[in-house]
Amino acid sequence: MNREQLEYFRQKLETMSQDLLQEAEKTIHEMTDSTENYPDPTDRASAESDRSFELRIRDRERKLLAKIREAIERIDEGTYGICDECGDEISAKRLEARPVTTQCIECKTHQENQERAQKGL
Repeated sequence: MNREQLEYFRQKLETMSQDLLQEAEKTIHEMTDSTENYPDPTDRASAESDRSFELRIRDRERKLLAKIREAIERIDEGTYGICDECGDEISAKRLEARPVTTQCIECKTHQENQERAQKGL
């Protein structure tokens, strides 16, 4: 992968990271600024369910942030875009779709097929 491509993916990853952090900040403000009082137990339960769902989304995004940081580290180390399993280059098309990936499409497909087979047992 050439320097221009690496810089493109670095920018893409940094933008993703900034977007996720902004969403997390927004969620924190919304949850701490909330002074809503729900006298109806059904309304309160619905609000709690919404809050729980929001927190699960933010937890998934927190995990994605860690993967983004790891991908940026791989760019710095010169290993970005190389499959952890087989050592081949990961296609630019795959990296465009999932910039944090560590496996080429063939290795990821193989892994998913093995997982399915194990669940089927």
